[in-house]
Amino acid sequence: MGAVRCAGCIAVIAVVSGCGSHPVYQDEKFAEKTPYSRKVDGSGESVCWSVKRAFLTQGYMLERSSDPVIVTGTKDVQNDEKNETVRMQATCVDDHDGTSTVFSTATYEVSTVQRSAQSMSAGVSLATITLPTGTDKALRLQSRETIKDPKFYDRFYHLVQQFALEDRQSESSSVGSSRRR
Repeated sequence: MGAVRCAGCIAVIAVVSGCGSHPVYQDEKFAEKTPYSRKVDGSGESVCWSVKRAFLTQGYMLERSSDPVIVTGTKDVQNDEKNETVRMQATCVDDHDGTSTVFSTATYEVSTVQRSAQSMSAGVSLATITLPTGTDKALRLQSRETIKDPKFYDRFYHLVQQFALEDRQSESSSVGSSRRR
């Protein structure tokens, strides 16, 4: 009877502790309007080039991709004890109506320098001696999150639209000047 009661207690504890966890995906709304996409005036090629320019002019390093419509940029800011990283991926899709849609998602990571004790063990069988040999410093990830701030994405899309507009104007002026010749 005692074993049954103990097993029952364990089952209740397991159920209660499971109630405290609530996976993030259960609250996913899949809303139509989000900060993660925006229509931009211009062809897919022009808009993708504008995305690259937006990254490059803000100090992001571009990652190579075999797919020309996917652009990923990373920007690191460091001080003595902390590293902050913004990584953003944008996908450009030509809507074939003079506009393109840019889908983008960014993550923000914080890593800090942490010290860990180093030791060395030596010995045979039961006679083992462990001696401290010093400390080591390593950068360790503290947090990572998806950036959800609509203003962050608004600034990005505004710059992309500005570059796409410049592209369009330079195309128009080059076409106009070639016709005059």
